[in-house]
Amino acid sequence: MNKRIWRFAILPAVFVAGVSFAQFPVVDMVADKVIQKYQTASCEQLWMQKGQPKSAEAQRAISLLRSDPAMRTEFLNRVAAPIANKMFECGMIP
Repeated sequence: MNKRIWRFAILPAVFVAGVSFAQFPVVDMVADKVIQKYQTASCEQLWMQKGQPKSAEAQRAISLLRSDPAMRTEFLNRVAAPIANKMFECGMIP
């Protein structure tokens, strides 16, 4: 009986988690690309890219994130830790 209750309790939680991740497919794509960039770039590459202008694709993504607070929150929740860790490793933040 207890196993049956746990199955019915876990199933909706898994469904809700899946829906929340599927809510912003653009965020998935952009966040994965940003995380990949920071994980594969060397510290020297990040320092050189710091002052360069953004590409047209990056500018579109930034304007989209600025216009949708929920999407921006989801994006930042996904990329904050990998970016902060890399920046810390590279001495870009104290």
